[in-house]
Amino acid sequence: MFTFIDENGCQVELSFEENQFTVEPKHVLVMVHYQGKWLCAINKKRGVEFPGGKVEPGETLFEAAIREVYEETSVHITNLKWFADYLVHGDVPFCKSVFTGKVERIDPFVEEHETIGMIWLTTEELLNHPTLSFYMKDAGMKKMLQEVKQHERQW
Repeated sequence: MFTFIDENGCQVELSFEENQFTVEPKHVLVMVHYQGKWLCAINKKRGVEFPGGKVEPGETLFEAAIREVYEETSVHITNLKWFADYLVHGDVPFCKSVFTGKVERIDPFVEEHETIGMIWLTTEELLNHPTLSFYMKDAGMKKMLQEVKQHERQW
């Protein structure tokens, strides 16, 4: 278990073992590494971030992850794997499941209501991008980037 304080001052617990929290995940985040770069969405309000969002009624976490990546970036993904969960202890605690996926196909981008496009960044570019979303700057994100590289070798 990795614990840190996020950019909003909330305590966050990050686990790379499934089912470690009593709060059910209702949000997803997807880390896609392709040709040496990370897929990021450009959120109109928050800036550059990994694609993700809320699970819709009747939808599984896997279905939400695939849908959110496509809606935010026009990238179709496959080979989705659960990677981590993190629990944010805010006024209302919430849990987010993190997945990894492989690029299946890239369609031309059609602007959605939240994003204005997508961008592919190397790890160094990602860590130093000037318009990163608040959650992309915290210690948990750096830990996930370290861990996903180790897991990619095993996959």
